Amino acid sequence: MKRNILISIALTTSIAFASDANLTKEHNVTEGNVTISPIVKEGVGYIKTVGKMLKSNMKKHMLADKSGVQAVAFCASQASEITKEASKTFPKGVRVYRTSTKVRNPNNKPDATDLEILNFLEKEIEEKSFKKKPLLKKLENNTTRVYVPLLIEKVCTKCHGDTHKINPEINKIINTQYPKDKAINYKEGDLRGVIVAEIPNK
Repeated sequence: MKRNILISIALTTSIAFASDANLTKEHNVTEGNVTISPIVKEGVGYIKTVGKMLKSNMKKHMLADKSGVQAVAFCASQASEITKEASKTFPKGVRVYRTSTKVRNPNNKPDATDLEILNFLEKEIEEKSFKKKPLLKKLENNTTRVYVPLLIEKVCTKCHGDTHKINPEINKIINTQYPKDKAINYKEGDLRGVIVAEIPNK
């Protein structure tokens, strides 16, 4: 039971991490070659910092209410603010955010670069060539983004699955907070989105 609760906490916050062995690998989306880069490790470090803050809060709500209702209410009302607070501890110019092709919060809408990465990952999953690893993309505005893919697992469907099977109380919270929600009807193995660390080039 404790193991399932901890898995729920990690997945409900929509944060997934690559193994330590993969932290320094980057994938060039355009050319498809793999190289070694310390900036990927730095970016994943920022992502983990945000993840720890979110999970500590999620753990409390999941233990108090195993249905997930409290956890969803927390995500809807406080998760974004906690992410912003965590970002204040990072070096100037660094930001961490989540995005997807199907966003729940309209503030998390992807830009053109995010869409390039998301489409690339979805194609890999479709072609069964997907490997969970951080991806790196250098931007023209003198910044670099590190992307960590997020996949849907069974517990994620409590909030993002078939709308006819989601707990009515959870549906009510989501519909109230996010009337234009698109993050539904996912199946296990689908790409939920990415969590991103944007870092100024040094």
